[in-house]
Amino acid sequence: MKIHPTAVVHDRASIAKDVQIGPYCIIGEGARIGHGVKLLNNVVIEGDTEIGHGCTIYPFAVIGLPPQDMKYAGEKTSVKIGSGNVIREYVSIHRGSVGSEGLTVLGDNNYIMAYAHIAHDCKIGSNVVMANSVTMAGHVQVDDNAILGGVIAIHQFTRIGAFSMTGGFSGIGQDIPPYTIASGARAKLYGLNLVGLKRHGFSKETIASLSKAYKILFRSKYTLKEAIKKVQEDVPGSPEIERLLDFVKTSKRGICRPTTAKAPF
Repeated sequence: MKIHPTAVVHDRASIAKDVQIGPYCIIGEGARIGHGVKLLNNVVIEGDTEIGHGCTIYPFAVIGLPPQDMKYAGEKTSVKIGSGNVIREYVSIHRGSVGSEGLTVLGDNNYIMAYAHIAHDCKIGSNVVMANSVTMAGHVQVDDNAILGGVIAIHQFTRIGAFSMTGGFSGIGQDIPPYTIASGARAKLYGLNLVGLKRHGFSKETIASLSKAYKILFRSKYTLKEAIKKVQEDVPGSPEIERLLDFVKTSKRGICRPTTAKAPF
């Protein structure tokens, strides 16, 4: 364990033997830090916060402070961060609130760029890329392999689907389905994330099925209930189709509306 003499580490924090803690870091009571974690300098970790192995956390990141929730009254809530994450400068990740599970979650192998804010009770999956200054309200869900461009604002309780891509400077107030592209001041759908799907090794057959399902769901004149039934009847079943249909059927905030315009990126 390498702890710089200027760091302040609570004697009841749990820290693996090979953790590196740089100058002026502050580690509070209840923090649990796994093997191979590197805190470069001026990192603050407070509260009931668990950090998995192999994470690298850059200067002035702040993790585990109380939620920005005016109802919060000091109750015990938590942050759980998985393994292999890169958390860049000035990122803030707040612990949960009592209005939900009391838990904020960040999965594995995510790249969280500078100035991003992950609010209370957010659930971020794995292999997510979050560019500079993404700001999310409480209770946001981001599924695996999503990419979020810079300077995005996300409304509370909104969901971002797996393998989706959202362009920078977007305002997201409704759910973005998996496998799609969205962008805009009030984000709209621009079709499938074809480049991303190919890069992730999706087969031509799967992409063709998703494309057909997208057109039925978002560019036909069917009602949503009719469109879901039409996809089930006309599109070959697969885990990807099931994921897309389940996401649409369980949306509470509604789905971003589609546009026929060309994607701006």
